[in-house]
Amino acid sequence: MERNARIYVAGHRGLVGSALTRALAAQGYENLVLRTRAELDLCDREAVEAFFAAERPEYVFLAAAKVGGIHANSTYPADFIRENLLVQCNVIDAARRHGCKKFLFPGSSCIYPKFCPQPIREEYLLSGPLEPTNECYALAKIAGLKMCAAYRAQYGFNAVSVMPTNLYGPGDNFHPENSHVLPAMIRRFHEAGRRGAPSVVIWGTGTARREFLHVDDLASAILFIMRNYESGEHINVGCGNDLTIMELARAVARTVGYAGDIVCDPAKPDGTPRKLLDTSRITALGWRPSISLEQGLADTYAWFLQQEELRN
Repeated sequence: MERNARIYVAGHRGLVGSALTRALAAQGYENLVLRTRAELDLCDREAVEAFFAAERPEYVFLAAAKVGGIHANSTYPADFIRENLLVQCNVIDAARRHGCKKFLFPGSSCIYPKFCPQPIREEYLLSGPLEPTNECYALAKIAGLKMCAAYRAQYGFNAVSVMPTNLYGPGDNFHPENSHVLPAMIRRFHEAGRRGAPSVVIWGTGTARREFLHVDDLASAILFIMRNYESGEHINVGCGNDLTIMELARAVARTVGYAGDIVCDPAKPDGTPRKLLDTSRITALGWRPSISLEQGLADTYAWFLQQEELRN
């Protein structure tokens, strides 16, 4: 990407979008085209069309999406599939028709079947049933990556799709019910410590295994892929190792300084038993993550505390 290129980061205030704008700015990209949701509703096809006709960005990162954890996905499945499909259809199509040189679509590791061989290779897509608790979100993301591949095949549109593992970091959503597991734990353990609660309950058996990638590492990978990857095949991005939910809970408790008990609630769902991505494709290209989970938890908690102070 040329340093003076017009670059549109859709969803620049979200977890992934804010990390991307930080990374682009740090690398000298100053010609960023940014719009808040209030300024541009990506579900509105006419508004999206008008934006692309006027701005004609050369490079587009579609970081805008409706996301959430197990509770949110189970409670609002219609919202998750409708909003994500609308955003993807509107932005991908408008970008292609208005001269975008290269388009990057970030998906999610939940696109893969619930009972996948581990680690999960890119070719395992559509090889089995999805995890029911986030099926609608996963289907929307599968549609997005297939739309990118179809537009490449039919129109020669230079679109690439990235499938990251579970993400966390500054800019995350710490809502007590609708957030992902890691930020939800940070908030829960922080508030339990402040109340002096003797224990914290976590969902499920604690045995499900998850891989976690700091969002700044994802931003690094996305910019690397934008420069070095031209295939229509989607590509995994992860850190290459995982841990149990109970191990994660203990790590979060250490980070926030909580010393009480951690209790599992097996009546709540575990979700997919294990989700570890095979990252050999991006590793072979020369990219690797650099932020450890310990370091990432510390800076994510520091950001959370900073936001708490701003709210108060």
